[in-house]
Amino acid sequence: MNATAVQQHEVLVLGAGYAGLSAAIQLAARTRKRGNLRVALVSPYDTFTERLRLHMTATGQETTEMNIPELLDGTGAAFVRGWVTAVDTEAKTVRIDDDRILRYDTLVYGLGSVADTAAVPGADDHAYTLNSPEDATLLAGRPARPAGGTVVVGGAGLTGIEAAAEIAERHPKLQVVLLSRQEPGASLHPKAKTHLDATLARLGVQVRGGVEVVKVLPDSVELADGSSIPAVAVLWTSGTRVSPLARAAGLTVDERSRVVTDSALRSVSHPDVYAVGDAAAIPQGYGVMHGTCQGGMPTGVHAALAILRVLAGKEPKPFRFGYYHTPVSLGRGDAVVQFTRPDDSPRRIVLTGKRAARYKETVSAAPWATFARMKKMPASGALWPHGGRYTRIRSAK
Repeated sequence: MNATAVQQHEVLVLGAGYAGLSAAIQLAARTRKRGNLRVALVSPYDTFTERLRLHMTATGQETTEMNIPELLDGTGAAFVRGWVTAVDTEAKTVRIDDDRILRYDTLVYGLGSVADTAAVPGADDHAYTLNSPEDATLLAGRPARPAGGTVVVGGAGLTGIEAAAEIAERHPKLQVVLLSRQEPGASLHPKAKTHLDATLARLGVQVRGGVEVVKVLPDSVELADGSSIPAVAVLWTSGTRVSPLARAAGLTVDERSRVVTDSALRSVSHPDVYAVGDAAAIPQGYGVMHGTCQGGMPTGVHAALAILRVLAGKEPKPFRFGYYHTPVSLGRGDAVVQFTRPDDSPRRIVLTGKRAARYKETVSAAPWATFARMKKMPASGALWPHGGRYTRIRSAK
């Protein structure tokens, strides 16, 4: 189908995270001078959630807000504020807040992931999360009140590690306990793991690997061995889950309810639906991608380019992505950066300490400049941050 033969082609982007916002800006900026394609971005919030900084928000630190309508300004994309409550792939419609219906010709599905508080009894009722700035702000008010006590962080992935370090540094009177089935940083190179372990110890974080939380109570957590840990607050970062809307809509999904895509990021069951970021199960040579900002933004850009190729009557190009690094904040003045092979396995190259902290800050701030560059990007290419650098992605002409 050629775009010139279409009166008005509606592209609807669901979710304004790193992936969804990249898709909307890239597509709208490239087509703003055309009158036959319209892009709309749907999100329940009008401010962009910097997930890379939510551990800072959780400890009462102020971060700069990015306004989504302002980010879209000049691109021609429309912003629709509201919650997506249903997707009808037969009628090609999306229900917003149960009372509005939006239609689409092409859908970009980017409803990302949240902490899996449903996996353990009581976590949904009694644990804090870093799912949104509002959730992080709730936690910021909780541990600051008591003079002491224990904060339990459930899950020692990157989010759990960064949060535990940040809380311990900002609230030295609190005892921070980091719980996980695995040791934190188990996949890192020994040099990186040694620095990580030493920094957590310096900050006073008590690390307990090889344990399993079986229940979260209002004032404690219960472990599989029958013991319990009293807690003034529990932060849940163990595992993630995605929206059930894709499965309910009849899209082919994997065991985690992520949309299964082909090599061009199209749903294998509904080729007019593209899935990006955490919402997508994207095959690569090394396996299925795992969700990160590092990979999310490129999926959004590629989806935009693929849509343009299809509308021009061409086949979309396959998406190829290799990981580059794993930056981990350890408070405000320390960090560890593990450089990786494309399959995310660790290389020997590691940054630690203040140099790593500066590197991590550069990475965290990179999306701001990238979105601005996308708005001005001509049809010949696109940019996204990659390891503190900008990688040019050539147009799919």
